[in-house]
Amino acid sequence: MMYIMGIETSCDETACSAVKDGQEILSNIISSQFIHTRYGGVVPELASRAHIKLIVPVIEETLKVAGLNFSDIDGIAVTIGPGLIGALLVGVSIAKSLAYSLKVPLIGVNHLEGHIFANFLTHRDLKPPLISLIASGGHTELVFVEKKCKYRRLGGTLDDACGEAFDKVAKLLGLKYPGGQEIEELAKGGDPQYVKFPRANIAGYNFSYSGLKTSVLYYIEKIGEKKKKEHLKDIAASFQDAACDSLVDKTVRASTELKIDKILVVGGVARNKTLRKKFENSGLKAYFPSMELCSDNAAMIASCGYVHIKMGETSDLSISPSARLPL
Repeated sequence: MMYIMGIETSCDETACSAVKDGQEILSNIISSQFIHTRYGGVVPELASRAHIKLIVPVIEETLKVAGLNFSDIDGIAVTIGPGLIGALLVGVSIAKSLAYSLKVPLIGVNHLEGHIFANFLTHRDLKPPLISLIASGGHTELVFVEKKCKYRRLGGTLDDACGEAFDKVAKLLGLKYPGGQEIEELAKGGDPQYVKFPRANIAGYNFSYSGLKTSVLYYIEKIGEKKKKEHLKDIAASFQDAACDSLVDKTVRASTELKIDKILVVGGVARNKTLRKKFENSGLKAYFPSMELCSDNAAMIASCGYVHIKMGETSDLSISPSARLPL
């Protein structure tokens, strides 16, 4: 029996979790930083300061909910990247301090690998080989999962991440941040065929969302403010349809060419119900994490860290966070 504490501070979620044997979530505490809403996006300096204030109370609540003491913890797993460097530094610093004082193993975890493990937490019988689509505010990646902890990147975004495009288009439409859920809610009453926004035709398994975002901008400028307000729901639905189509089309292509029909869809965008429906209709066996585990959380980091520690891998106290860390 092994209790791993996971710590996640890669962006604007201060999160800590206690997971038993890599599978049983005893607690999963997430404190969201709503301060960024007024600025229309995450402000890195404010995120770092908020993490400093929140990290200790979040860790204490994690132990309380799990019914554990510090002495029960057998290892510390922490996100070391990719992400906002100042935010990452807060998590890594306290993780190193805890590992040193508790005399337990420390393991640095790639945030993207953590998202993949969110699906293994939800669907315990899932076994590689698999294809994983990672779609979030900061990342859009297509990955071949040969086995747990062994990956090959197939492609990724050449510009904006899918979730980032949702946030930016939401701002163009006058919606609040974070934009993904705002657009999804607004699109429920809209016609997804109202505007035929472009689907980027990029070579290989790469993605591009800057053209789609710009197309929405030009369309709004062309029709004027009055018509924009009249058809806000239709524009949101049309954008969402195009954004999701790009994700599904590339994933289906990878599945066909690699002859792997089991697909993991992870990251914050995996919460989108239109995307889920499109994958259901694609003919693929698509697996999604629970809604709570789609967004940034520490349970996925703890679960991933458990597997690495069981494999004999640990990090020393000299590890440093990295804003750009490939999978």
